[in-house]
This record gives sequence, C-alpha cells and structure tokens, in this order.
Amino acid sequence: MFNENSGLVLVWVRLIREGKRTVEEVPNLSNLKTIVESLITQ
Repeated sequence: MFNENSGLVLVWVRLIREGKRTVEEVPNLSNLKTIVESLITQ
C-alpha cells in the first residue's frame, strides 16, 4: 500500500531522523513500518 514516496512514509522518516520519534512508534498500518525501517537503514 505504501511506498518510498508516500507522504506518510516521508513524514515518519523525517521525524525519526530529527530525533522526534523512534521506529518503534511507527504504527503497524499495512506496510508503513516496513517501508520506514528500510529507508532509515539505507
């Protein structure tokens, strides 16, 4: 459902990189957490 260019994915990646949120806080919504984790670890 989500991909690397999805708005919600980009928001979560930005929040995590800024230190405002953690990967553990990403909701289990479809494949959102998987995509966010893959972008953070790149």
